[in-house]
Amino acid sequence: MFAQASWSLYFLFLVASAFASPTARAGIEARAAITALTAAQITAYKPYTYYASAAYCSPSTTIKWTCGTNCEANPSFVPVASGGDGDSTQYWFVGYDTTLKSVIVSHQGTDVTEILSVITDTEFALETMDSTLFTGVSSSVKVHDGFGKEQAKTATTVLSAVKTTMSTHSTSTITTTGHSLGAALSLLDALYLSVQLPSASVNFIGYGLPRVGNQAFANLIDSKFPNLAHINNKEDMVPIVPGELLGYVHPSGEKHILDNSTWVACPGQDNDSQECSTGDVPTIFNGDIDDHIGPYDGVEMGC
Repeated sequence: MFAQASWSLYFLFLVASAFASPTARAGIEARAAITALTAAQITAYKPYTYYASAAYCSPSTTIKWTCGTNCEANPSFVPVASGGDGDSTQYWFVGYDTTLKSVIVSHQGTDVTEILSVITDTEFALETMDSTLFTGVSSSVKVHDGFGKEQAKTATTVLSAVKTTMSTHSTSTITTTGHSLGAALSLLDALYLSVQLPSASVNFIGYGLPRVGNQAFANLIDSKFPNLAHINNKEDMVPIVPGELLGYVHPSGEKHILDNSTWVACPGQDNDSQECSTGDVPTIFNGDIDDHIGPYDGVEMGC
């Protein structure tokens, strides 16, 4: 789990990157139907919730799939590769779920006790994507500089592990997942893998996702991943950073957990309804950082 005494350091990042209040851009989307998820729909996300949480565990345990509750929750997982040091490079793992019949890629979120991972979050200038990794992506698509640099550290290694897993298990289905910074890295991985493996079926399911890129990025993500889901818990303030006035936009696909624990689907990008994160938490001062770790259907993020 996160070290409670270190939240103050992470809060500095939130203040620095979320000084801008939401725009009115999502007005039409807010008037679209916001619908409650069924119990079956919520339960379907549970395996990915545990995979996102497991990324906080040491690679020495995820490669053996001996990371305790998070690993035990998905007993059909076959690990293929894992890495990272939890500081200069976030933990990550790749493997195959024989029940879901999907390659799983997961990245660790911010560990607020490790200063380098916090610095990654604070490098929030929008920059053009690495053309050697994201071949053919327009230069108008820009992403968070820190997130882009961090994803690039493991991109080719993850790709190699995914190719091995696809070949070994005769699958073309890939799901990337993660929480917080890990969600941002996994969203970039989803785009990267879809570019590098155009015949694969790639999807992303993330938790507590901060904004990752600009309007062109959000539009590109929407076009490539119509079933994408980013799940936000109650008054978590991380999904509203970096601020919209800095040029950041969320892709569609938000699922928001309300205070009564009902899950709702929020249509459009940065829906400003009070039932969705952008409307519910207009500034970080309306948020609660403790909501960031969950629970997401009973699961709190951490190892």
